[in-house]
Amino acid sequence: MDLHRLRVLVELSRLGSMHAVAESMHTSTSTVSQQIATLAREAGAALVEPAGRRVRLTPAGRRLADHAVAILAAVDTARHDLDPDAEPAGAVVVAGFATAIRRSLLPAVDELAESHPGVTVSIHEYEPLEALDLIGADDVDLALVYDYNLAPVSLGHDLVVRPLWEVPWGLGVRATGRRGRRAETRATDLREYAADDWIVNSRNTADEDVVRTLASLVGFTPRVVHRIDSLELLEDLVDAGRGVGLLPMDYQTSKQVVIRPVAAPGATLRAYAVVRRGREAWPPLRLVLDRIS
Repeated sequence: MDLHRLRVLVELSRLGSMHAVAESMHTSTSTVSQQIATLAREAGAALVEPAGRRVRLTPAGRRLADHAVAILAAVDTARHDLDPDAEPAGAVVVAGFATAIRRSLLPAVDELAESHPGVTVSIHEYEPLEALDLIGADDVDLALVYDYNLAPVSLGHDLVVRPLWEVPWGLGVRATGRRGRRAETRATDLREYAADDWIVNSRNTADEDVVRTLASLVGFTPRVVHRIDSLELLEDLVDAGRGVGLLPMDYQTSKQVVIRPVAAPGATLRAYAVVRRGREAWPPLRLVLDRIS
């Protein structure tokens, strides 16, 4: 249906006469009548009926007029949304892992709340593969994901990837060794922990891939016993002597746990912002991308 004819119908429902519509839209009464007649043919239903010397909308005409109000409002919103000179406004949906949300996204959200209140951000916590599935299905606008140097993630050509930051990871061990002395902060030989239980991530296999790769490089297969998503819970298990596991080198431990550097090639987490190709120009999303780091 032609948008202009829908506007004529809305004006007719508002003003009640074709003459008034003609004056409002700076055209002739005959033109208004022709527009309504054409719209009726497009709709396949009578839209007006005689009411004395005037006309009134039929039940079908009133229903179409109600739909037309919503349709025209949506079109106007879309035009405003795509206008590069308009004030950005809209809801940006983000899926990402907790560390990136805290470190990169929340400061941007706080800044946008002050500078562009028309832009809102909806936050959903997901592991990288989950977030990539969501952005591939076009269910979210932005994915905050990570991989490791020893377990790189494969990304499609239809995605735009922006590197954010990197963090080396080390081995979290009890601060007091088996012989009662404090564990050293020197680079550790993982063979010292070949007989220990190991803790890996329960929701992302990349963490376990890194552990198994590092162990294989020095000649053993780790005995993975615990699968834990929370770094805090992983720290609790290490503190309780239930195993060892990878932790970010900048992680602030609150228990008797020390994070020892891992010998080369080491393990480095790499964070990325990922969007669908072509979507990065959408003004609200561009504002978020410009502010995360």
